[in-house]
Amino acid sequence: MAKVHPNTEENCVDSMEVDAGGRKDKSRVLTVWRKSLLFGCRGFTVFDEEGNLVFRVDNYGSGRAGEIVLMDAAGKPLLTIRRKKLSLGENWKVYNGEDAVDPLYSVKKKYASRLRAKAALARVADCRRRGGGGAAAGYEVEGSYYRRSCTVYDERRRAVAEVRRKEAARGVGFGDDVYCLVVEPAADACLAMAVVVVLDQMFRSRISLIKD
Repeated sequence: MAKVHPNTEENCVDSMEVDAGGRKDKSRVLTVWRKSLLFGCRGFTVFDEEGNLVFRVDNYGSGRAGEIVLMDAAGKPLLTIRRKKLSLGENWKVYNGEDAVDPLYSVKKKYASRLRAKAALARVADCRRRGGGGAAAGYEVEGSYYRRSCTVYDERRRAVAEVRRKEAARGVGFGDDVYCLVVEPAADACLAMAVVVVLDQMFRSRISLIKD
């Protein structure tokens, strides 16, 4: 298997750049590996462009059902992701650290409409902010997680994060378990990774990271 890290922009097709005030700021390109570094655990390992560990998910068999903890490289809990029980469709709540009182975000699975050109995957609602008409502000996720090709849009339809396939040198593919997460400069990489974790729970065809 090709080396998973360090990551470079050339590994991700069409790496994004945005023009801000006459200058170009490069997006942050992370390498997501659907594998825990700990033996016997299922999870994620995320590296930056230099190959440094940024995020990790290590779910132990003794953990709570329906709960995933996103940690930093040192193992500090950043966000706790929990599936909401007894709800219509799939609905996940994202909490700060290990807090379980007031959710920061709610991620709800959406079903594609035939009237839309792109498949709608999920709606990410900010539980702390309200937009027009009193609806929760947030983001829309469109595309295909199965194909590792999906985009997170903000309320102004600007792409703030994107999942893309990762290729090694000479066009050698890594497969579905290693891919790129491209995050725009002003976006929250931690939230973007939390959305990826939820998408993985909602749409992948392999064995679940956690038990329902």
